[in-house]
Amino acid sequence: MADRDTLPLPLEVRDRLAELELELSEGDITQKGYEKKRSKLIGAFLPKAPGKGMDPSVPHERRTPVTPGSSSRYHRRRSSGSRDERYRSDVHTEAVQAALAKQKERGKMAVPMPSKRRSLVVQSSMDAYTPPGEEHIGHQDTSSGSEEEGSMQGEGTPTSSQGSINMENWISRAIHGSTTSSTTSSSSTQSGGSGAASRLADVMGQTHLENHSTPPDVTSYTTDSIQVERPQGSTTASRATPKYGNAELMETGDGVPVGGRVSAKIQQLVNTLKRPKRPPLREFFVDDFEELLEVQQPDPNQPKAEGAQMLAMRGEQLGVVTNWPPSLEAALQRWGTISPKAPCLTTMDTNGKPLYILTYGKLWVRSMKVAYNILHKLGSKQEPMVRPGDRVALVFPNNDPAAFMVAFYGCLLAELVPVPIEVPLTRKDAGSQQIGFLLGSCGVTVALTSDACHKGLPKSTTGEIPQFKGWPKLLWFVTESKHLSKPPRDWFPHIKDANNDTAYIEYKTCKDGSVLGVTVMRIALLTHCQALTQSCGYTEAETIVNVLDFKKDVGLWHGILTSVMNMMHVISIPYSLMKVNPLSWIQKVCQYKAKVACVKSRDMHWALVAHKDQRDINLSSLRMLVVADGSNPWSISSCDAFLNVFQSKGLKPEVICPCASSPEALTVAIRRPTDDSNQPPGRGVLSMQGLSHGVIRVDSEEKLSVLTLQDVGTAMPGALVCVVKPDGVPQLCKTDEIGELCVCSVATGTSYYGLSGMTKNTFEVFPMNSVGAPISEYPFTRTGLLGFVGPGGLCFIAGKMDGLMVVGGRRHNADDIVATALAVEPMKFVYRGRIAVFSITVLHDERIVVVAEQRPDSTEEDSFQWMSRVLQAIDGIHQVGVYCLALVPSNTLPKTPLGGIHLSESKQLFLEGSLHPCNVLMCPHTCVTNLPKPRQKQPEIGPASVMVGNLVSGKRIAQASGRDLGQMEDNDQARKFLFLSEVLQWRAQTTPDHVLYTLLNSRGTIASSLSCVQLHKRAEKIATMLAERGHLQDGDHVALVYPPGIDLIAAFYGCLYAGCVPITVRPPHPQNIATTLPTVKMIVEVSRSACMMTTAVICKLLRSKEASAAVDVRTWPPVLDTDDLPKKKPPLLYKPSNPDTLAYLDFSVSTTGMLAGVKMSHTATSAFCRSIKLQCELYPSREVAICLDPYCGLGFVIWCLCSVYSGHQSILIPPSELEVNPALWLLAVSQYKVRDTFCSYSVMELCTKGLGLQTESLKSRGLDLSRVRTCVVVAEERPRIALTQSFSKLFKDLGLHPRAVSTSFGCRVNLAICLQPHRLGKLADQGTSGPDPTTVYVDMRALRHDRVRLVERGSPHSLPLMESGKILPGVRIIIANPETKGPLGDSHLGEIWVCSGHNASGYFTVYGDEALQSDHFNSRLSFGDTQTIWARTGYLGFLRRTELTDASGERHDALYVVGALDEAMELRGMRYHPIDIETSVIRTHKSITECAVFTWTNLLVVVVELDGSEQEALDLVPLVTNVVLEEHYLIVGVVVVVDIGVIPINSRGEKQRMHLRDGFLADQLDPIYVAYNM
Repeated sequence: MADRDTLPLPLEVRDRLAELELELSEGDITQKGYEKKRSKLIGAFLPKAPGKGMDPSVPHERRTPVTPGSSSRYHRRRSSGSRDERYRSDVHTEAVQAALAKQKERGKMAVPMPSKRRSLVVQSSMDAYTPPGEEHIGHQDTSSGSEEEGSMQGEGTPTSSQGSINMENWISRAIHGSTTSSTTSSSSTQSGGSGAASRLADVMGQTHLENHSTPPDVTSYTTDSIQVERPQGSTTASRATPKYGNAELMETGDGVPVGGRVSAKIQQLVNTLKRPKRPPLREFFVDDFEELLEVQQPDPNQPKAEGAQMLAMRGEQLGVVTNWPPSLEAALQRWGTISPKAPCLTTMDTNGKPLYILTYGKLWVRSMKVAYNILHKLGSKQEPMVRPGDRVALVFPNNDPAAFMVAFYGCLLAELVPVPIEVPLTRKDAGSQQIGFLLGSCGVTVALTSDACHKGLPKSTTGEIPQFKGWPKLLWFVTESKHLSKPPRDWFPHIKDANNDTAYIEYKTCKDGSVLGVTVMRIALLTHCQALTQSCGYTEAETIVNVLDFKKDVGLWHGILTSVMNMMHVISIPYSLMKVNPLSWIQKVCQYKAKVACVKSRDMHWALVAHKDQRDINLSSLRMLVVADGSNPWSISSCDAFLNVFQSKGLKPEVICPCASSPEALTVAIRRPTDDSNQPPGRGVLSMQGLSHGVIRVDSEEKLSVLTLQDVGTAMPGALVCVVKPDGVPQLCKTDEIGELCVCSVATGTSYYGLSGMTKNTFEVFPMNSVGAPISEYPFTRTGLLGFVGPGGLCFIAGKMDGLMVVGGRRHNADDIVATALAVEPMKFVYRGRIAVFSITVLHDERIVVVAEQRPDSTEEDSFQWMSRVLQAIDGIHQVGVYCLALVPSNTLPKTPLGGIHLSESKQLFLEGSLHPCNVLMCPHTCVTNLPKPRQKQPEIGPASVMVGNLVSGKRIAQASGRDLGQMEDNDQARKFLFLSEVLQWRAQTTPDHVLYTLLNSRGTIASSLSCVQLHKRAEKIATMLAERGHLQDGDHVALVYPPGIDLIAAFYGCLYAGCVPITVRPPHPQNIATTLPTVKMIVEVSRSACMMTTAVICKLLRSKEASAAVDVRTWPPVLDTDDLPKKKPPLLYKPSNPDTLAYLDFSVSTTGMLAGVKMSHTATSAFCRSIKLQCELYPSREVAICLDPYCGLGFVIWCLCSVYSGHQSILIPPSELEVNPALWLLAVSQYKVRDTFCSYSVMELCTKGLGLQTESLKSRGLDLSRVRTCVVVAEERPRIALTQSFSKLFKDLGLHPRAVSTSFGCRVNLAICLQPHRLGKLADQGTSGPDPTTVYVDMRALRHDRVRLVERGSPHSLPLMESGKILPGVRIIIANPETKGPLGDSHLGEIWVCSGHNASGYFTVYGDEALQSDHFNSRLSFGDTQTIWARTGYLGFLRRTELTDASGERHDALYVVGALDEAMELRGMRYHPIDIETSVIRTHKSITECAVFTWTNLLVVVVELDGSEQEALDLVPLVTNVVLEEHYLIVGVVVVVDIGVIPINSRGEKQRMHLRDGFLADQLDPIYVAYNM
């Protein structure tokens, strides 16, 4: 037993243990009694592990006693949690238990459990993730509550009737498995988003969020305010919160409404992350441009190799026995003719009955027949299909070794090169495509197969075998004798001595899934058989039982090749029989008195599980048990346990012979079956810590993390073995260093077929000594095995190069990680043999991913608990973090042909997001330690820096302006009027019948229109109504609540005529009154409206039952219905006295949820209209199509004001009509032959998505966009370059000129700063209006540091930015530092400041705290031009002088908008714009349709909309985490997967991220899945 070697037990205890084992082996004591006594004996010497009341020292190889039964019984039993012996080790299990216990003492990791929607929870009750009710608090595990963490009970206040329980304790109990909590009796069950769940009000005083919110906040506005005391004596924050539905909301200290489970979990996540897990980062760094990723500094205290340089070990001489045949074919000929009746191979059926016995005579005759037929019967005499030396595929199933053997020797006799491969089961088998590539590169055209196999291959309808994906075209040739013609008497195969021709090609699957062919020469083949014969002591006519795959590796070498050389009899046990009866191989050893058996540790483990069924087992005939995977470090426990049980059945200890092999080097080493039982096999108990640094340290003290290795014997006869450093120059290792074993021998492979470069690196290695001289003139072959050569020349293998994962400079072996995961008790959640461990590269380091198959009956909480313990165990034993742990439904991981896990395929599925896990736990916070250091802001240029003229620190100051309004001579009649109301009266007199407005309905027909005089008369009547029914004074505010249309325009001018100040308000949505009406009410109240005007329909809506449920309808101001107007006109129209008085108020909700109303004076309004008229060249003869929302910003101005000022006809298309008919806007543009059109991003997106596939049918309906010269997107954000480009591309076929599409830019302080219509057609030559919008590429990393660094298109981290349009006439722009208010240089990032006649004149707010925002409207630079008064836009951007010139010959200054300061997120000292992260996330998976990110208490929360089945939800979690790490150097804290349409978007098509945040915290998103990254 392994523990005796590692536990320092007193001598008498050891003696007593030995006696016990003797009693057990002789049957004097039952297994149960033995275990009881044994655990009593060694219990005192073991570390106590946390257990569910179970004594941790009970060894875990206790097996349930089994009665003989059917195979199904056996299956069920095996899946009930018996542990896979390949990785079984008592010591290790105990170490894991101890490591977990240690973690527990150190303080728990409280991992918040993910939330799932009910439909996603497989067969488990919802209570699985609800905290157990209060009744459990009493008998809580006291040991698990750690004092120093300040548990949350003090702050948590239960707010709902069910009561809430301290989350952290609950979770820690879930992790540490205290049995006190029974989930079934939990007091509240909740689905993903039900409201009345237990609420936890987290009053987070310590995390004070800076609030830059200046205007009042929409999201937290109601009449009654809830006061929340801030702890630590800070001031009480009294801010109101909205009542969402029926959710009782509490607030965090900073006014963020918090509700329910979500915030408790996030709070807990924050607490978990506050605990320092990784080494603290070094001091802040000042960087120039690059963000430097941390490079792992080697730890000065890490163990280093200290031994002398090793010497190469030579195996014994290969003694050439006189009668050894000169080649394998010669041996076959000898036995086939001398003893044709001698049995060569016995095959078994699935009942274990002998199916067929192949004798040497039959093998000889049949292989000759195959050889003759392939050479002479394929193709014609002149043009045979195959010639000697050609490669031929061998496709035989695992249960037909006889047919394979005949075909293999047939190829050898015909001097062809067999390439044995797996049978392709379907056209898209895991890895089968790669096999196809191998066959193609080997030039294979013929595939040999058996009759049965040929019938079983997938066929097309015509009965042909289809070409498999990636495979060359093959001729299938059936090798059964009955299909072949007899060779003529005079034909005889040409039997030569073994030479340097290729004998066969063995395929090998690499770590990345690619398949290589290792070529083995005939001389190597023969020498290898001789070396095996000598080292295994094979003699003629011995019987050997083979359980291994006979097509490759140890199974092929012993069971097909060496056996024939020695005329041995092979009993072949197919995998299918082992599955039904795992004892079959032991029964065959007894039955045939076999001398040798070739097995894997899996077969030994299976036999152990089932051996109680058998009485009469006798293994005394075995002289050698070859353990083929002896190089797997975890095979030792199977060998020990097997010996322990079967020693009493005649098994001698020295019989067990582990061997190490690889496809390249064939057999590397094998333990010889000695009779000298005094020499015990070699053991090494090594420290895992040492191994991870590549050094060998025998672990003397009782450490937890050890790896016990067994030797795999000495080098093969005639071979030289050395160990070289695994990477870089092949330098010899020191004696206490782990490296890659290399072999110099005739008996190895010679190349990877067709790959000379890789061949050179693997098969032609010249190891160097310390002075750099090669140790031998002959080349060595790399084996791919990691290990060392110990005392006495014994080889020890610690792992494979393929399983090596280098994390943070330390090496870990995938097998070791699997073993640790499997040692975590209890094992009832996952299938043992079905765990995949691999690494993926994220952010320049490897990250470990563990994927396991979960049993169908395990509950959410159980599996989650198991996952958390696995993470802790791996962390405790290997000191490495697991990046992602995923559980998938049973039987879903891709399999290899022999039933193992196909690793590279699993990794591929994981990376492309199609693994469909049912549970995921990501731990990026603990694993990722190489993030760039946080940045500390540097002081910018201050007043002290020299300013010379227009230069600041040697750069041109970033300033630009549109054309000067004063100097522009034009025949603008409207200029002589100060007020828009006068312009309208003038137009009604001079051109009464000229149509100003035409409104279209969803069918594209005219719904209504207004001429100048109609608008004038209608406005007069409205003015009368306001005076008579509304009793309003001059300057009273009136809210206009109208759908987009003509009523709105008339009401606006009616207000101007009556001297009132209009405010346009979007009407409530009839289907969604609850959320849209409160905003209406709020604007009406905040704007201090004295009355409301609207249509009869909306009047009714405002007084409806639904409305009174949403708001208090009694507090509405008087509502006037303009559908019935008074007949008479007013006595006198109002004429304002001062043009600086208010014309109208413009209210809008920003994306950050702020409601801001700005004041527009008459002067500004007229200046605005004039500026737009000049920029867009608008005249009465023009027609302009407008598809915008007319409620705020530039949209309102273009819809309501511009036509009256410039006299052009506006064709109005309400965007809501496009939902019914997406082609409406473009059809109207085409039908009215419009040259200029305005739209919003949401309209453009609707057209791109809705009409993408209809361009042909639209063309046939006559849609023609060739007349459009300008199509301007009205926006208040960074131009969406991808959308405008795809729109232009899509409609190019319909005549849209690619230069026609451009964008505008406006904000609250100035509703339009840029507006760039391009002039196409005859004007383009003179360049009247200016150059193309230019696009630049900037480095995203520099942008985070508030710097602009231009890069080439397509360079890494590049971000395309499009110019925001040409600056309007009369507008001046400067770029200033938002903190110091100093001017910045050209191409520097700063805040855009604007000075213009149409700036708004200030915020209009109900709170009267204008002082706070006054500097938004009148700021001055801190140095330079300190006189000009600027308005601050709140947007970051930069100006760049381009090479282009405009009409006046000036160089053109392009303005690039980067994003709003309010929206930007400060993380790790850097500034991130949400849109950049969102763009990366949307790109990662086809099912992500939309994404929004926001921060909460320094955690980054990513919300993605899933367009696909809910099963895909969990695939997105690792992908999202990876891409944000890789591209933005940020760790995602929470990933929320929601349905389509959950992310709120406003009318401008902008995401309302703050609304989303509040909805998330109030638990109202009904998410499909919420993952909390650790």
